[in-house]
Amino acid sequence: MRFRLTPRDATFFDLFTASASHLVTGADLLAQLIGAEPADRAPLADKLRDVEHLTDDATHTILRRLNQTFVTPFDRDDVYNLASTLDDCMDLMEAAGDIVVLYGVEDLPPAVTEQVSTLQRAAELTADAMPRLRTMEGLNHYWIEVNRLENRANRVYRSLLADLFQNPRYQETPALVVEMIKFKGVIDVLEQAADSFERVANIVETIFLKES
Repeated sequence: MRFRLTPRDATFFDLFTASASHLVTGADLLAQLIGAEPADRAPLADKLRDVEHLTDDATHTILRRLNQTFVTPFDRDDVYNLASTLDDCMDLMEAAGDIVVLYGVEDLPPAVTEQVSTLQRAAELTADAMPRLRTMEGLNHYWIEVNRLENRANRVYRSLLADLFQNPRYQETPALVVEMIKFKGVIDVLEQAADSFERVANIVETIFLKES
C-alpha cells in the first residue's frame, strides 16, 4: 500500500458503502417483483423506485463532496466513475421492474429468475467490498467472483434469447410476437444490469492496482 503524506477524506468510504447497501435492497425487491403474481407487482415496483431515489441521493452526495474536497481517498476520476456506475446498477434494476409492470408482462420465462439471482449475489458482493476500500484488503475475490457471475449471466441471457427466437409459440400470432418483444425488453435490461455490476468490479480492481 502506498504511503500517503496527506490525509484522506474517509467519509467517501461510508458513502460508497451506503450506496451499495441500496443495491442489495433493490435486487431483493426485484426478485420479489419477478416472483410475484402480476396483480401484486405494482406496489413492489413503487418500492423499487423509492430505493432508486435513495441511490440517486447517495450518488449526488458523493459527487457534491467530490467537488468540495481537495484530497480524495483515491483518483478523482475513479471516485466519480465508481459512484456513477453504482448508480447505473440501481437504475437498471429499477428499469427492469418498471418495464415488467408497464408492459403488463404476465409469466416470465423461468430463467429470468436466474438472471435476477445473479444480480442479487453481485449486489451482496459489492456491498461487502465497498468498506474494504479503506484498507484495500480482501478485494481480489470480489472482482473475480463478480466477473464469474457476469459470465454466467451472459450464458443465461444468450440461452433466453435463443429460446425466444426459436420457440415457434412466439410466431403463432401477432399477440405472441408482442409478448416475445416484451420478454426481450426485460431480459435485455437485466443483462445490462449484470454488465454494470461487472463495471463496478473492474473500477474497484483499477483502484486497487493504482493504490497498491
